[in-house]
Amino acid sequence: MVALWHKKKDDPDREESQTRDEEGSSRNYREPQYREPDERTRLLPHDNTAYLRPDDPAVSPYNLWSVRALRALSSLFLVISFIWWAFLLVSIFVSPPMMHTRGSGFFSFAYTSLTVGYLIIALLFFSVPSKPMTICGAILFVFLLVDMCIILGVAHIRVEEGWVGIASVVWATFISIYAIGQNRYVAWGKKEEEERLTGREETRRPLREWLAVLIATIIMVILAIVSILFTATLIIRIQDSSLAAPGKKYYVNGNHYQVHLNCVGNPGRKTENGDRIPTVLLEGNHGPVEHTLQPFIDDAYHNGSIERYCYWDRPGYAWSDNAPSPYSAGMAADSLSEALALAGEEGPWVLVSAGVGGIHSRIFASRHLLEVDGIMLIDTLHEDYLDSLGSPGRGFILWIRGVLSPLGLDRLAGAIFKGRAREDRVIGRSAYQTAKVIRAKLQENLVAKSMTASEIQTARHVQMPDTPLTVISSGVEVRKSEKWRKAQEELTKVTKNLKNWDIVRGAPHEVWRSAEGRSIVEKRLKQMVKGKGKK
Repeated sequence: MVALWHKKKDDPDREESQTRDEEGSSRNYREPQYREPDERTRLLPHDNTAYLRPDDPAVSPYNLWSVRALRALSSLFLVISFIWWAFLLVSIFVSPPMMHTRGSGFFSFAYTSLTVGYLIIALLFFSVPSKPMTICGAILFVFLLVDMCIILGVAHIRVEEGWVGIASVVWATFISIYAIGQNRYVAWGKKEEEERLTGREETRRPLREWLAVLIATIIMVILAIVSILFTATLIIRIQDSSLAAPGKKYYVNGNHYQVHLNCVGNPGRKTENGDRIPTVLLEGNHGPVEHTLQPFIDDAYHNGSIERYCYWDRPGYAWSDNAPSPYSAGMAADSLSEALALAGEEGPWVLVSAGVGGIHSRIFASRHLLEVDGIMLIDTLHEDYLDSLGSPGRGFILWIRGVLSPLGLDRLAGAIFKGRAREDRVIGRSAYQTAKVIRAKLQENLVAKSMTASEIQTARHVQMPDTPLTVISSGVEVRKSEKWRKAQEELTKVTKNLKNWDIVRGAPHEVWRSAEGRSIVEKRLKQMVKGKGKK
C-alpha cells in the first residue's frame, strides 16, 4: 500500500490526465447543487445537469420575472387603451359629458385605434423580438411625436381636438416609445437565457419564429405608413386652417362650439311704405353653402335684385365647429337663431333654401313666425325622403369614411395630383372629404328618422298659413321620378299662400346652374323681397 501510494504521488503525468478528465466531466455534466430559486431558475427543473438544446421550451425569456412583469404591464396598457377606445367609439354617436370635441372626433379615435393595434401586435409577438420591429417602431414614434407637437403647437387644431384628442395622441406617442423599450428588453432577456442554458447566444431561428417575425414586420410597416399619413393629413389641416372666414364666428349652445355667420349689405333699409326690406337668409344643401347657393345669391345682390342677405355654415361645414351628438335639424335652427341674436340681426327674413336645407328653413320658420316674410324652396327635400337620408346603410358608409378620414388619402391625392387648394377642401368641391363634414352628415343620418322627422312634422302644424311661399322645382328631377314630383307638389301646401310653383324644364337639382333656372330663381326672389310681404 505504501509503495502504491508513492507510485501515484510520483507519477505527475497520470495525475494531470486524471485532472483533465475531471474538468471535462464537470464541464459537460454539472453536479446539481441546491440554491435558492431566483428569477433565472424559478421555472426550471432543479435537476438540470447539462446545457439544453436551443429549441427546448425551457429556453425562454419568460424565465425572468422582470420579463413576465413587463408583459403584464403591456396587458394592462392594452386594457386601458381598449376602454378609452370604446368611450371614443360611443362619443362619435352620442357625446358623453365633457368629451365633446369641436373637431370631428375621428382623429382621436384613429390614434387610439393605432395604439390598441400596436399593443396587440407587441403582445402577440412578445417572445420573438426583432430588429425590424424596433426600426418600424422607431419610425412610428418619430411621426407620432411630430403629430403631438402639431396638435399641441397649432392653436386651431388644438382647439378642434380638445383635451380628448391631445390625450389620445400623447398616449399613442408614449406607447410607441414604450413598445420599443419592451422589444429591446425582451431581446436582451432572450439572449441572456440562451447563453445561460445553451452555452451561447442562438443566432439561428426556427421556421416558426421567422414566420412570426415576417408577419410582425409587415404589420409594423403598415402601422408606420399609417402614422406618416396621419402627419401628412395634419399638415393639410394646418394649411386649411389658414383660410380666413368672412363674417364672424359665434359661440352657441352654452359656448360648446362656434358657428360661422356672414351678412352682406346694409341693414335697416325700408320700402316706400316704411316697412323694413327683408334680409334673405340662406340654407344650403349637403355641402357648404359657399359652394352651392351663396355665389348665385351674391350675384343677385350685385345685380340689385336683393338688398341684403345672410348665410351661415351648419355645424361641421366650412368654418363652423362640429356640434355634440345627437344633433338634429331643430337643434341647428336653434343654433342659427342664437348666432343671429348675437350678431344683432333681427330680420324680417325671406328664407331661401335648397335640398335638405328646406327641412332646416321650415323648422326655423315655425320658430320665428312673426319674423318670416317669405319662404322659397328650391327643389328642396320633402320629409318623406328622411327615411333614405337616415338609412342604416348610408350611416355605416359614413362611419367607415369617417374612421378612414384621418388617413387623408383622397385629400392628399387631390392636393398632390390635382392641385386642389385649401378653398376646395374648406368650401369647395372637395369639402365632402373632410372629417368634420363626414361627422355632420353622420349626425344628420342618425336622427333623420326620429328627432328631425318629429321636428318637421311639428313645424308643418305650427307654420303660419299666410306666409308667402314660392316653390321652384328641377325639371330633370321631376321627370326622372314621379315620387319626387308628388313630393314637390306637396311642398306647395306648406302654407296656404302659394305665390308660384315653377318647374324649370331642363334644370338640374341645383336649379340655378341652368340659365333658365337662374333667371326664374332671381326673378321670384326679387318679387318676394321687394313685394309687400305677407298678405
